[in-house]
Amino acid sequence: MKQRRLLKLVVHSDRWPSSILSRLPESFTSETIMSDKKRKAASAPAGKEPNAKQQKLGPMKAEKEERAGGWLQHLVKQQRSEKKDMKFNKKRLRFISDAEKIKQGSEGVLYWMSRDHRVQDNWALIQAQRLAAKENLPLHICVCLVVPKSELSTLRHYSFMLKGLKEVAKECKALDIQFHLLDGSAGEVLPGFVSDRSLGAVVTDFSPLREPLGWLEDVKKRLPESIPLIQVDAHNIVPCWVASPKLEYSARTIRGKITNLLPEFLTDFPLVEKHPYTATRTAKPIDWDKILASLEVDRAVGEPEWAKPGTMAGMAMLESFIDVRLKLFGTQRNDPNAAALSQLSPWIRFGHVSAQRMALQVQRSGKNASQSISSFIEELVVRRELTDNFCFYNKKYDSVEGAYEWAQKTLKDHAKDKRPYLYTRQQLEKAKTHDKLWNAAQYQMVTEGKMHGFLRMYWAKKILEWTSSPEEALSIALYLNDRYELDGQDPNGFVGCMWSICGIHDQGWAERPVFGKIRYMNYKGCTRKFDVPRFERKYCPKNL
Repeated sequence: MKQRRLLKLVVHSDRWPSSILSRLPESFTSETIMSDKKRKAASAPAGKEPNAKQQKLGPMKAEKEERAGGWLQHLVKQQRSEKKDMKFNKKRLRFISDAEKIKQGSEGVLYWMSRDHRVQDNWALIQAQRLAAKENLPLHICVCLVVPKSELSTLRHYSFMLKGLKEVAKECKALDIQFHLLDGSAGEVLPGFVSDRSLGAVVTDFSPLREPLGWLEDVKKRLPESIPLIQVDAHNIVPCWVASPKLEYSARTIRGKITNLLPEFLTDFPLVEKHPYTATRTAKPIDWDKILASLEVDRAVGEPEWAKPGTMAGMAMLESFIDVRLKLFGTQRNDPNAAALSQLSPWIRFGHVSAQRMALQVQRSGKNASQSISSFIEELVVRRELTDNFCFYNKKYDSVEGAYEWAQKTLKDHAKDKRPYLYTRQQLEKAKTHDKLWNAAQYQMVTEGKMHGFLRMYWAKKILEWTSSPEEALSIALYLNDRYELDGQDPNGFVGCMWSICGIHDQGWAERPVFGKIRYMNYKGCTRKFDVPRFERKYCPKNL
């Protein structure tokens, strides 16, 4: 009898004060107890027809499951269709060539896809399609595949990239857009491809990094002078050259500039439609499995299970963030044990999903999490676009020489300070340090291809503390980040390491050994932020 009264109390626990509920036995919780009546209603015995109430609940449950499994894709498709006549803001593009008009007598327009590997929500492809349609010409897309002989060329990165491109090629086929995978660097293979196909204009996307800018310069030199070469910033919401014409000192100095321009640039995307003009020469079929198997990459750095490549998988991750993790982002994003982060950086890095699309949908679908939305937009838009600004306007973005003068001076003043520990690159790579938290973070990065943002700061700062010089520290941090992080070899990674080790976008702090005036972080500080032993138990292998 007493147990039945307790059961009633638990079922209506929202009406009772916590002082009463706290005296209940642990086994009596609203999540684990069902009354006999409810249990019977939940499932009809075998062979019996469900009653009217069950029949009503069935479709509702099915509808809920359907929404949970793809509502965002359906909603976004509808939004694009409604905005298909939307105008293209010409501030998003700049002419790299002197020629600006498409060559007469041409047989097509080319989008050279470099950084942004997606079809929809891609301003560069939108511009290329409109240019082709205006001239009544077929539309082509090409990707130039080159694999440098480097420790940074891993299966982890190239598999993610190629599987994403396979999805792009399939989508292009359905839209009557010719997709070509060219073997070699852009400067070597693209101009010849343009001439062979009699293409009249080349549109490409934007990256601020040294190597892609070099490819762009090579293509410019080797393209015929009559062919326009147009660059569109399809990666940033506010185009990098529009947000600021100079190197910005910090988030504080660029935030107002970007915020003021968001009403103009944070807009919906028009639909990339089936192209109305068919090419007479179609693209060669691509054996994706054969290409991936033939690549000379380091296969010891394998594909992580948690991140599936391609736009569809990226949109599914965005959907789960909005549904599950966004509400926690504002208060728990600095806790590595909490599932509060978006986890979207790999899809941004490879251009599988547009950051602009992410911002739009988070603002629209997460209205009940206002604190989280503002924090997320700050990181996604202001902080991320600040990293493109730094790499575009600072040619030494991956060097101590690219740091501010005060930071270079303080690091030099303390370069010969005695280090509490000294580790080699190999020891660090294998997570063989005295610090269990650092080892756990490193091990997670090696095995999963990711590391929590808060720990990335601690991780890089400890490398500064445990190596012989700031130059060695930066070199090792960038090597480890770019080899193992799925979102590595990206402006975010360069700036993250430069912030941690060289004080970029930061200020001077109280002077101390080794760090000088660079911001300091330590183990005890982490224990005040989150449950460090819990994280160590999860990720630090026992044999370490």
